[in-house]
Amino acid sequence: MTTRLVAAVDLGASSGRVMLGNVGRDTLELREVHRFPNEPVRLPDGLHWDAVRLYREVLAGLREAARLEPEIASVGVDTWGVDFALLDADGSLIGEPFHYRDGRGGRAVDRVHALVPPDELYARTGLQFLPFNTLYQLVAARGTPALEAARSMVLMPDLIAYWLSGTVATEATNASTTGLFDVRRHTWDTALIERLELPGTIFGPIRSAGETLGPVRDDVRTETDLGPDASVVLVGSHDTASAVAGVPAEPDSDFAYIACGTWGLVGVELADPVLTPESRAANFTNELGVDGRVRYLRNVMGLWLLQESIRTWEREGDGVDLASLLAAAGRLAPGGPIVDPSDSTFLAPEDMPAAISAACAARGLPAPRSRAELVRCILDSLAVAFARSVHDAGSLSGRTVRVIHMVGGGARNELLCQLTADAAEMPVLAGPVEATALGNVLVQARASGVIEGGLEVLRELVRATQDIRRYEPGPALARGGA
Repeated sequence: MTTRLVAAVDLGASSGRVMLGNVGRDTLELREVHRFPNEPVRLPDGLHWDAVRLYREVLAGLREAARLEPEIASVGVDTWGVDFALLDADGSLIGEPFHYRDGRGGRAVDRVHALVPPDELYARTGLQFLPFNTLYQLVAARGTPALEAARSMVLMPDLIAYWLSGTVATEATNASTTGLFDVRRHTWDTALIERLELPGTIFGPIRSAGETLGPVRDDVRTETDLGPDASVVLVGSHDTASAVAGVPAEPDSDFAYIACGTWGLVGVELADPVLTPESRAANFTNELGVDGRVRYLRNVMGLWLLQESIRTWEREGDGVDLASLLAAAGRLAPGGPIVDPSDSTFLAPEDMPAAISAACAARGLPAPRSRAELVRCILDSLAVAFARSVHDAGSLSGRTVRVIHMVGGGARNELLCQLTADAAEMPVLAGPVEATALGNVLVQARASGVIEGGLEVLRELVRATQDIRRYEPGPALARGGA
């Protein structure tokens, strides 16, 4: 066969979709066949993901994909990182998985650091401090009936892959987001797990992107009409790992990337982790990418600020025309207020516009007076944060960055792309928007043998087939004080 048909299940923090990919040496085509919201549910014990509903939507998407193309060879799953589900001895789900914005992980931070100091955690795992990292969530669960009954801990993409295939495994790129992963040896840090008094038996085997997990289960094939030879293939199961695999970078191009969606993941690709005290102080993380590359990056609160502002306005009963708002924001003069988009007050506020106005007031800056001014404040703030993170990534890793690739939903936002080029004082190449799904299907296609080679070969195919827009830097963005 000259091309291979594969299905990508791509679950983001606010929406999910199933994509149909047709991939060959000179072919890279994507078609969205099913999209659905991913909305958390608040239960008496906290904020959870609605995992069963997500799985039902995945099955609906695969059914539609099989209706359109009966010869689908494989399915790959990617999601956000950190969050996990617990399975009992029968492989049954023990409650709905907690959402990283629930806050319970933060209550365990002091307990964790009393057992293992933060500098040692970083030296072992290379992971930036975030209060919702998996290790804090698991320590918060110590002593609960759920953890005591658990026989397996599966991260969110591995849960969906398990339900599709019947095989429990942990793909390495997402395992590297847990804070329990040895970033040098690419295995679970069993000594660390023991010191944190966590049950070591719940951590399953680590597998790599490109491995075949197994055939699709019979009942899944019956429900979706996938063919008898369809299999589940592990991809870069952390969505940023798949997105970075889909960055259309030239070989040796000294590039940085911004995978911009709900979060903005800003960094460079390295062969080895950076574990210096300076890197830890700058809150950079070392996570795995496809083919064992290191994604050296900083998490910046991304378009979440804009998404939540729109949600607030719609909750108030007002329609929001985003295109008109962005156009009005683009007409505003530079020099407006700038806030730190990663401030913890923006993690889960009840009213995002009010939180942004309060942050401006706390810094002695004029609060936005209109929705357009608030949108411009958000985008200016993101651009400055992105530019600083690119500079820091290059400085801390010893790399000279000459171009930035922006992929994901943020690549659609022309104003954000231009402001980022201005703030970073270097070109921004925007696109593809669907980098995550592209990285997902490319790894599946390579696993099938229809294409061969390393990441450079995969990226060459992205460059040859996808639309990329270049933004040259203009005047440096006036900094209103973040």
